[in-house]
This record gives sequence, C-alpha cells and structure tokens, in this order.
Amino acid sequence: MINFGFQINQGRTINLDIDRVVLKQLEEAVASFRRCIRCGTCTATCSAAQFTDFNIRKIHTTFRSGMYKELADALKPCMLCGKCTLVCPRDVNLRSLVVNMRKILNENDL
Repeated sequence: MINFGFQINQGRTINLDIDRVVLKQLEEAVASFRRCIRCGTCTATCSAAQFTDFNIRKIHTTFRSGMYKELADALKPCMLCGKCTLVCPRDVNLRSLVVNMRKILNENDL
C-alpha cells in the first residue's frame, strides 16, 4: 500500500438519542426557543463573549445535542444583561432561555 503521509482516524459520532423530555421542558418554558435560526447576532453583541469564550450559538447547539455536563460550565459567564435579546431578529427571549437552561440543569441534576 502506498503511504500518502496521513492516517484515517476514527470518525466522530453524535449521539442523537438524547432525552427529549429535557428539551420539551425548555421549549415549554421558552416558546421562542424553537424560532432560533442560529444566525449569531446574539453572540456578536454579547458582552460576556468579548471577554470570555461564551457563545450563545454554541450553548444552543450543546443543549440540543444533550451534552449537559459541558453546558453547566458554559452558562456561567452569562451576565444576563439582555443585549442578545434586544438584537435577535427572531425575537427569541435569550435571557429567559439562559435562566431556564440553568434551572432545568439544576432541577434534573444534569
């Protein structure tokens, strides 16, 4: 076999068998959560993102992927200032979203 100078690594897989109950809890608490198109406007205006690695788009994807252990630490830098909510083109209540994500993680011991 010819050596081309690279290796084929094991592929990364995403587990899509997540707990839909937790996702439903968040959708019931913040109905506008479903309207998010992950455009990044919220992250661009975020005060916490300017000084830390806080990223609302990443948090949204992390929650939907069911990676709750990483999410608890990722939510800490949010100062709940509400700038993200003001600029959202889809009127997603992001401040309420962050508060309810924290609440759901604590209630479910995730």
